[in-house]
Amino acid sequence: MKSLKRTIYIILVIVLTIAVDQISKVLVRANINGRTDISPSERIPIIGDFFTMMNVENTGAFLGMGNDLNPTLRIILLLILPIVVLGLVLRHILKDKTLDNLSLFAFASIIGGGIANVYDRIVYGSVTDFLFIDLGGVFKTGIFNMADLSVTIGMIILVIMSFKKRKQ
Repeated sequence: MKSLKRTIYIILVIVLTIAVDQISKVLVRANINGRTDISPSERIPIIGDFFTMMNVENTGAFLGMGNDLNPTLRIILLLILPIVVLGLVLRHILKDKTLDNLSLFAFASIIGGGIANVYDRIVYGSVTDFLFIDLGGVFKTGIFNMADLSVTIGMIILVIMSFKKRKQ
């Protein structure tokens, strides 16, 4: 029975991650004018100029990397490879019964975020990015979305957990 609860937990985190991401993207596409390049036409301040929303359709990967790839390489690197890796990670966390709940959450967040962005690439041909942070030049992000945030948080949790395990 414990195995069933664990599997449900993993699936629930993945599904919720995908749902939050896709709902946020639907709202952005419907309500914020956007462009398909890195200079969006409309910026909406959330917290002054420090945290803004916009709508950018990213045909590449992180920060637009891969925009210039030929179509075959783009399919391999931005669709096939991520699907294979996400499948392997999912298989790993379903089989490895030694992972704690926080690590399971982290891996499931990464998988959910990855699936959400791959879905966008398949359905729309691009990924909708819309969040931007600029702390006056001290810290500045690229334009990102909720799936990216889930993947990043998942990775941070895994790094912290690996340091904790090394200390023990």
